[in-house]
Amino acid sequence: MTSTVTRINPPTMAKPGGHYSHVSVANGFVFVSGQLPIKPDGTKLVDASFEEQAAQVLANVRAALEAAGSSVAQLVQVRVYVASLDDWPAFNAVYALWAAEARPARAVVPTGPLHFGFRVEVEAVGVVAA
Repeated sequence: MTSTVTRINPPTMAKPGGHYSHVSVANGFVFVSGQLPIKPDGTKLVDASFEEQAAQVLANVRAALEAAGSSVAQLVQVRVYVASLDDWPAFNAVYALWAAEARPARAVVPTGPLHFGFRVEVEAVGVVAA
């Protein structure tokens, strides 16, 4: 059985900063690459508050999901990387508003410094909306 993989870099997101796609879709699953707090115009929110960084990261995840025909409600799993566990309560508050009724499986991974000095990164797996 052959499976087709579709790779998507939505025009509503900044261009990928490396050799990857923002989204890969295969067998009905949507894989969102790790998203950083970068606005669609490429502005890096390094000096923004943690809450602003988290909100932008989650907006990027939403944009990636929607470009692949999915949504936050169709999330299966979310992995959150935080530079400091001290930021976890703030992330959880922003995430709860963003995810609303969706409660996908989730993990938090404390990492120490992240790329560009960002404080949060999120990757996700969902399914294509039926």
